[in-house]
Amino acid sequence: MQTYKITSITDVTDRVRQFDLLVADNTPLPAHDPGAHLDFQIPNVGERSYSLIDWPGNTDTFTIAVQREDDGDGGSQAMHGLTVGDTLKASGPINDFKLNEGDTPRLLIAGGIGVTPIISFATQLAARNAPFQFHVAARSAGICPFRETLETTFGPHLTFWFDDTNQIDLQTLIASATPETHIFCCGPKGMIEAVRERAESAGFAKDQIHFELFTSPATHVGDTPFEVEIADSGQVFTIPADKTIIEVLEAEGVDVMYDCARGDCGICQTDVISGTPDHRDVVLSDAERASGKVMQICVSRAKSARLVLDL
Repeated sequence: MQTYKITSITDVTDRVRQFDLLVADNTPLPAHDPGAHLDFQIPNVGERSYSLIDWPGNTDTFTIAVQREDDGDGGSQAMHGLTVGDTLKASGPINDFKLNEGDTPRLLIAGGIGVTPIISFATQLAARNAPFQFHVAARSAGICPFRETLETTFGPHLTFWFDDTNQIDLQTLIASATPETHIFCCGPKGMIEAVRERAESAGFAKDQIHFELFTSPATHVGDTPFEVEIADSGQVFTIPADKTIIEVLEAEGVDVMYDCARGDCGICQTDVISGTPDHRDVVLSDAERASGKVMQICVSRAKSARLVLDL
């Protein structure tokens, strides 16, 4: 865990604020790769993850951007309440969203504040003169984070898509990509699912499709408790409406492997022996979801009264 000091704050849009950070004791910044994030401990709120933004030439500070969600759980509002000189503890950098090696073409797709890790990819690809296309989607030009800076920095590679004028055409973008292209997407869950489905339908292999969900899937209204039985031990645990399977199992001392806790990395994937999962991830294909044989236990729940899991 490292303590960081806020050295400057910039309002990017009405709701998006950029924070520049240094290590509080003036030691060097930890090394990181494009796509990495820090897990911040926000007082009275808990842990929140924010991607590091690597603009060309910016090696002196860590930069993050936080979009304020007025109807959220308070994390972004707490961040927007900070001032220059305040300190925050954070672990990392951690990278669950890595740029693949080599110089195969990349198709970069970002939605809203999901642009932050994609900027870092574009910066590295441009520095390597590697082929890439950078597509940024937002509801309108006026609320698109970093619009002018993106245009100045990545102009020849960049295309903007705005819902109120020219909504992004994912079908055409993906169909036009060469077979060796790697696709990277960060944005809302609906966008990620649409990219994954279209890319798989177009014949792209799973290891060519990379994504990161920039917010944790919300608890659904109407969620109810259900039971999870551990096949090996026979233990049965009740999962309340406001807790995930992993949260309950960890609290009860069950050793569970996971990482992102957002349903986008696949590390917590677990075989389902019986019961019907309620899938809320962005990892599984439609066929895998329909089979009901596997699930991501960090976010998904149950449609049946009990799930028996191979744990």
